[in-house]
Amino acid sequence: MGFGTKKQVMSARDEVYWKLREQILMLELPPGTPLSENESAARFQVSRTPVRESFMRLAQEGLVQVLPQRGTFVSLIDTALVEEARFMREQLEKAVIRLACMQFPAEAAAKLELNLLEQQRTIAKQDYNAMFELDEAFHRTLFDGCGKSNMWLAMQQLNVHLNRSRMLKLVDDFNWENLYEQHCRMADAVKAKDTAAAEQLMQEHLSLGIADQALLKEKYPHYYK
Repeated sequence: MGFGTKKQVMSARDEVYWKLREQILMLELPPGTPLSENESAARFQVSRTPVRESFMRLAQEGLVQVLPQRGTFVSLIDTALVEEARFMREQLEKAVIRLACMQFPAEAAAKLELNLLEQQRTIAKQDYNAMFELDEAFHRTLFDGCGKSNMWLAMQQLNVHLNRSRMLKLVDDFNWENLYEQHCRMADAVKAKDTAAAEQLMQEHLSLGIADQALLKEKYPHYYK
């Protein structure tokens, strides 16, 4: 069954967009993958119009590149944009974890603890999709608990290249214990209201991406711009 009738064209376009976006971010459609309107329309059981509109929207976000006379492709990971997003996250998340050490709701603290339990289970299963989502949820809980939910949402637009690089790291290396341990130590620092330790841990946590980026680019040069 397709996505619907003419009355539901808008929802069809949105659904195609979100599915393609997720597949790109989760590396189900790796960087450099050619995209065809006809093939995508057949796969999603829609006309070419919502597919074309989805491609345009993804191109505006930097996830798809349209090359004249060559076709449409999943964009390569831009290392400059990865570093820009990492720098932004480092500055904002250090500020947010400082706030969390001053005042953090018990409900949000409980969400962090539950998240850490789920991370343990996910590590045992080696489910990189789930681990990525839990990593995102851990950091978002810090923002939500500090009343900075809109800041988190605004940050996501610049994160698309960084997130693909982070996902590639999870796929490439199933040794996620270090990531989990860092999250545990940050949660403990927030609980102890240890601002200096929390900020230092966050900086170390986000700085790891610099070294990871160089290694990943060397190992997967065809994925990077």
